[in-house]
Amino acid sequence: MRFLVPIIVLTVVAILPDIYITKTFLKDSSLCVKLLQWLPTILFFFSIAGLQIGGAESNWAMKMFFAVILCFMLPKLFFTVISLLGRLIHLQGAFNIAGATVGALFMVCAAYGMSIGWKNPVVKEVDLHFKNLPESFEGYTIVQISDWHLGTYRPHPQTIRKEIELANAADADAIVFTGDIVNGSPVELEPFREMLSSLKARDGVFSVMGNHDYCMYGSEHSPEGIRRNIETLQDMERSFGWNLLLNENRLVARGADTLAIVGVENDGTPPFPQYADLDKAQDGTDGAAFKILLSHDPTHWRRAVLPDTDIDLTLSGHTHAMQFKLLGFSPSRLAYKEWGGLYEEGQRKLYISTGSGGNVAFRFGAWPEIIRITLHR
Repeated sequence: MRFLVPIIVLTVVAILPDIYITKTFLKDSSLCVKLLQWLPTILFFFSIAGLQIGGAESNWAMKMFFAVILCFMLPKLFFTVISLLGRLIHLQGAFNIAGATVGALFMVCAAYGMSIGWKNPVVKEVDLHFKNLPESFEGYTIVQISDWHLGTYRPHPQTIRKEIELANAADADAIVFTGDIVNGSPVELEPFREMLSSLKARDGVFSVMGNHDYCMYGSEHSPEGIRRNIETLQDMERSFGWNLLLNENRLVARGADTLAIVGVENDGTPPFPQYADLDKAQDGTDGAAFKILLSHDPTHWRRAVLPDTDIDLTLSGHTHAMQFKLLGFSPSRLAYKEWGGLYEEGQRKLYISTGSGGNVAFRFGAWPEIIRITLHR
């Protein structure tokens, strides 16, 4: 039911431009041409049926669903809106050309993002300065990886191998994974076991749960089946040698100074789950000179971390920058106050990785990223 309204909206977005284009430009065309015009919309409904049957781990249905939306539905919508605007101001010819140009450019960007853009990760170097960072932790390095959604990479495991090689080559003191390792099922981890076990850092690899890691979006819908999938996923992450932090922390010592790496379970705004317990997660960290929090959803920072804790640095993911960014703009700005990069309140900081993957194999502008953070006094 929670997807009913978006599906209705998308259906309207799919059908209305097709009706307009058919009646305005193709009314004298053959039946074959008209059917070709409607083919993406037919495939759209076919993909919805596939998603209803297979859930988020139905890779072919997910790929078809987003390919149709990005490469056909949205370009046709842009063309239709611009063409209709031209009719209103009696400049239809010029606006039809402008609409076709905008639609074609978006289609090219979408095709690039789905074929190439999501396969080429970049390493982003970030220097963060804190007045209260102990001298012994000057130059401490953290590699942040987020939002892998590994089921999407099953046809292209070499991309994950490349990201792990880049992360290991960064020679970090700690590697952190800030949630959403799967789309909807622990089965997605199976082809990547050996790769994920090879991820190494001097003080360890630390991870937290994202909303997708609670296995609510897969084909298993019974409470018992979901609980079993969650436990399996958690056991698998631990089997990689990772420190999975479920409202827990680990202390890292350098001489007489201590840094706390704190991890909470997912805590988002509805409809996303809220399982974080900041008090429990920080238990035993009173003596730590510096605290780093791993919390998947960045809205947690302003809702609870800032008012209720003294945590210095929060690392989050979740937004993906909606996997699209052009000239510094991402549609994530419309949904999140903090959606990507660095945010500060006094000396306290939030850094949001826009992630490496996604439910859909697409990225344009918001390229898959690995963040290498260096802490300074």
